[in-house]
Amino acid sequence: MSNYAIVQTGGHQYRVRAGDFIDIEKVDAEIGSTFEISDVLLFSIEGELLVGNPQVEGARVVTEVLEQGKDDKIVVFKYKAKTRYRKKQGHRQRFTRLEVKELVAPERSRGQ
Repeated sequence: MSNYAIVQTGGHQYRVRAGDFIDIEKVDAEIGSTFEISDVLLFSIEGELLVGNPQVEGARVVTEVLEQGKDDKIVVFKYKAKTRYRKKQGHRQRFTRLEVKELVAPERSRGQ
């Protein structure tokens, strides 16, 4: 069974494993640099689940920044019937593409 984690960044939650590629909302980081996500909500290690309250203390996900870019354009069109109201607007969301390098498990106390 592979280890995985559920992380939260930019208001979204992602299930990640080592070697995965994810697109998150834009963060200020240089291409090629490492970016750590410490907001880990759930961590699965060797079949054992560690659930955070709200985060798993000491758990983190180490990623590498691959790309900063923009998504495809979406069209936002507002229209109200019988009032001659029409508004067309486009939007391109900025994103950061990350490669998950490793999942760092929290330190376990000897009592567990």
